[in-house]
Amino acid sequence: MIPRADALASLERESFDLVVVGGGITGAGVALDAASRGYSVALLERSDFAAGTSSRSSKLIHGGLRYLQNFDLGLVREALLERSLLVKLAPHLVKPLPLLVPSFEGRRPDRLTGVGLNMYDVMAWRRGREDGEDWSPARHRIIDGAEAIELAPALAGRDPTAAYLFYDCQTDDVRMVLSVLGEAERFGAVIVNRCDVTGLVERDGRAVGALARDTETGAEFEVAGTNVINATGVWADQLRPDELYRHEEMPRIRPSRGTHVTMSRDRLPIEVGVIVPAGGGRTVFVLPWLGRTLVGTTDNDYEGPLDHVPASAKDIGYLLEAVNAYFATDIGAGDLTGAYAGVRPLISTGDPKKSVDISRRAELYETSSGLVTITGGKFTTWRRMAKLAVDRIVEREGREAPCRTHEIPIGLPEDAAALPDVPGVAERSRVHLAARYGHAARDVLRLAAAAPQLAAPITPDLPDITAEVAFSAGHEQARSLADALLRRTRVGLLDARVLAVPDSDGARRAARAMAGELGWDDARVEQELRDWAEVARREALVPSAIPAPAGEPKQEARLGAGAAPEEAA
Repeated sequence: MIPRADALASLERESFDLVVVGGGITGAGVALDAASRGYSVALLERSDFAAGTSSRSSKLIHGGLRYLQNFDLGLVREALLERSLLVKLAPHLVKPLPLLVPSFEGRRPDRLTGVGLNMYDVMAWRRGREDGEDWSPARHRIIDGAEAIELAPALAGRDPTAAYLFYDCQTDDVRMVLSVLGEAERFGAVIVNRCDVTGLVERDGRAVGALARDTETGAEFEVAGTNVINATGVWADQLRPDELYRHEEMPRIRPSRGTHVTMSRDRLPIEVGVIVPAGGGRTVFVLPWLGRTLVGTTDNDYEGPLDHVPASAKDIGYLLEAVNAYFATDIGAGDLTGAYAGVRPLISTGDPKKSVDISRRAELYETSSGLVTITGGKFTTWRRMAKLAVDRIVEREGREAPCRTHEIPIGLPEDAAALPDVPGVAERSRVHLAARYGHAARDVLRLAAAAPQLAAPITPDLPDITAEVAFSAGHEQARSLADALLRRTRVGLLDARVLAVPDSDGARRAARAMAGELGWDDARVEQELRDWAEVARREALVPSAIPAPAGEPKQEARLGAGAAPEEAA
């Protein structure tokens, strides 16, 4: 990304065809879609890129098996086609992930579950998908208990009889957002964070730009734009709410909190995902992710502040109860390495007869000022949501500008073996850098080679190196220590218990690496460390030491009998 100061200067100096409000995955997708069609684009994010829902998902790119229960076949089909496309466009960011649905106590796998997985396989088929593609999902199959234990050693204590094995995909959600933003900038978009859009500039009742405030300096300015798209997700009704809700039949945004926890892979060893039944007839995912085991998610109405959404002790207890009952473990909150919660922008129709699942569809509104608002949806379908919004602008302007994002690669993959050797950087870190940054891993390693202290890991258990923090400040508009620990790297979620303590060596190393890029003095370094600790406290990144709940009787996962995987945030 260009330096933030240069982006701000461009916003004040230039006028744009489109102003995008919101720097999550939907806003990033809109910026890329519009810029690749020839529009001049400005994108403004109030906080940090992906700071809201887009950094707090279940890290899955998937169709959503749960929607088969409600016969929402169109949504599943759409998501599965997007999954197939994203594997092709970003192979280093979207990786195939096997998942298990085990059976126990001599039972064969549930037949109704098999019917659902057959539908999933059929709907994932795409004409010509084998032509030059590196991966397409194999059909689901039944494996024996021994193979299930080999793939998920944590199941050994339950002695599974057999398991369904099927496939979806996994990603690092923030890295996807940053990569899409990078591609949008390559097509000419001007992108900046820490800029709050406080209102619209209007002429003759039509939106012709945005009123913005630099949250770092307090400076206010106008961004001129022929069109404005509101892509702020769960915050969408905070920009011109009176205009958005002028009509009584307009659906309402209904925030829903999803909580996740992370733990050491040694504590719950798995190499593939496992679908685990939980209380209330629901299920949760247990997934390998970036060297940890990730468990989530919950789905509860949320009415609190949206800027810092905490992982509640009740939600954590719910997840631990499900895991302990299923795997016959005794994992407590003190065993967790981190926790996080995000708020999904579900759409409420006001009809109590309709399932909340219906609200996972994207919703597009165009109001009296010409403001286009896109919200709802799910992470997997970001490209289609962006297309829907930009298509509306193209149609009303009568342009000939077809969508191109189905053919634009997202980032440039890199073979870890081809990366240069740098003293102090371990092989596991080179593999990690190639997967996270692709070709840009070379720039990260260049920093580590020039300053040996940057070659050190941020935290001993994980492969992330301190040079990544310096890179994030110099090349990705990271402005705070929390930006670097939670979003440019993910160590703030994966090792919060180590990094959020007042005397954390890793957090201090990271702060000093940022200081070298941003010119912070010692006082600013200390303030950043305090601010990071406060963010960790407000978001409950370190689970409190509550006892592990008593386990429920062990039960078999039955996708077709009311238990379906919960959707990613």
